[in-house]
Amino acid sequence: MSSTDPVVVIVGAGPTGITAATLLAQHGVPSLILDRYADVYPQPRAVHLDDEVFRIVHRLGIAEEFAKISRPALGLRLLDPRLDVLAEFQRDPTQSRHGYPEANMFDQPELEALLRTNLARHPLAALRGNVEVTDVAPAGDGRTRITYTDRGDGGRHVVDADYLLGCDGANSLVRSRIGSTMRDLNFEQRWLVVDVATTADLHQWGGVHQLCDPRRAGTFMQIGDVRYRWEFRLLPGESAGDFSTLDALGPLIAPWTVGVGVDDLELIRVAEYTFRAQIADHWRRANTFLLGDAAHLTPPFVGQGMGAGMRDAMNLAWKLAYVINGRLAPTALDSYEAERKPHARKMINLALMVGRAMTAGGEIGNLLRRNVVPRMHLLPGLRERVVDSRTPALHSSTLVHRSRDPRCRLGGTLCPNAVDSDGRRLDDVVGNSFAIVTNQAPGAADRTVIEHYGVMLQVATPGTELAAWLRRGHAGAAIIRPDRTVLRASRDAGEAARLLRSYLVAVDENKGAGVQ
Repeated sequence: MSSTDPVVVIVGAGPTGITAATLLAQHGVPSLILDRYADVYPQPRAVHLDDEVFRIVHRLGIAEEFAKISRPALGLRLLDPRLDVLAEFQRDPTQSRHGYPEANMFDQPELEALLRTNLARHPLAALRGNVEVTDVAPAGDGRTRITYTDRGDGGRHVVDADYLLGCDGANSLVRSRIGSTMRDLNFEQRWLVVDVATTADLHQWGGVHQLCDPRRAGTFMQIGDVRYRWEFRLLPGESAGDFSTLDALGPLIAPWTVGVGVDDLELIRVAEYTFRAQIADHWRRANTFLLGDAAHLTPPFVGQGMGAGMRDAMNLAWKLAYVINGRLAPTALDSYEAERKPHARKMINLALMVGRAMTAGGEIGNLLRRNVVPRMHLLPGLRERVVDSRTPALHSSTLVHRSRDPRCRLGGTLCPNAVDSDGRRLDDVVGNSFAIVTNQAPGAADRTVIEHYGVMLQVATPGTELAAWLRRGHAGAAIIRPDRTVLRASRDAGEAARLLRSYLVAVDENKGAGVQ
């Protein structure tokens, strides 16, 4: 491999691409990120991430910086056309089992600026902006050739990579080159998106307001100390140009701005977006992978669009690094789509359920709003998806073993980012490694095996959150992946240690492998 060729090329420097590059750099894997914009895209888009994704932000190294630019939210309210509350789903505004608020509002350009500043601290990750990727093709020897043009001087460049990550959005060139097609999930609506700044107190509940109205569904949320967003479904024949002033917007935002004059509001932008629900039929060809909007599109009704892409990056980056460094068999990469595609599909379906409750007309819509929506938090399986911020467990794969014992449901779930007896959180203790979490210290022979595979050992002190988590899961130990997903639960640390060879290559059996 030429010293000028990166191991991984990432097309797209949005949150998904930058997250992937940062995580790869943490694992010692070089990457080149190519993006058509010279700087952060200036328009605000995503405004929410949950505590699971905040945990990823922590792993990137910018949790404290992000906390300063984000605002914890109280959850979600579904309102009827008279603004009466149909249902309320509360989030913890303090901290959760992952150590962060369950709902967090922010301005995407500010987050992206943090992500890029943080990326610059990693010399293994190179970002080249203001370029246009024009072609992706096989280069021989299993590598991929990426051709791109400098938009400044028109220069043409070619780079070969062992792995290519397509993080290039809904109109992904990478997706088209691997022959993948977006499958439509039968949802497409045009919406007006309005961002306003004001120092006036709007005297509103501190969560997200979803207006369930078949004529004009809408959303209201406070995303910062002085920043607010409204989203309204556009009627046939309407466009963003019809609402380009505060006077034109007045009738739409009036329920939330009572007593606040137009002079106290600053209109930041008005834009039109088409909300879609789609998922790619396949997310991989050879060593090319799709992530983020290139692989899936979700309506924003449960605030999981950007977070889904960051989950993709978290799932794939460590697997790539372990394969590149010889610690996992290449077949482990098959688990990326096997795990992430069903999870993304479930979150899209949840967004569709909320979206249809907001917008469906006729008797079906009325039935949803009158009978189903107020009881959503009581329906089996929906409490943890709507009331709780927890997302579904990953499907079984070569790196997720889900027990047949219905009492043991740890496999595929996230291990809590618990505080140990020394006051440290799990993520800070085990870093980027695999770990075995157990409620009983293993013997010397088992410790030797655990060290042999480069796995961290975390013994949960009785009475701590980790010990209680294992007890609830009817397990004595659990193998935890670098993305904090439970690979497998077991009876005790000894059994977990013996199972490691089924998944990992031992450290001293891996000499000579890795990035050259």
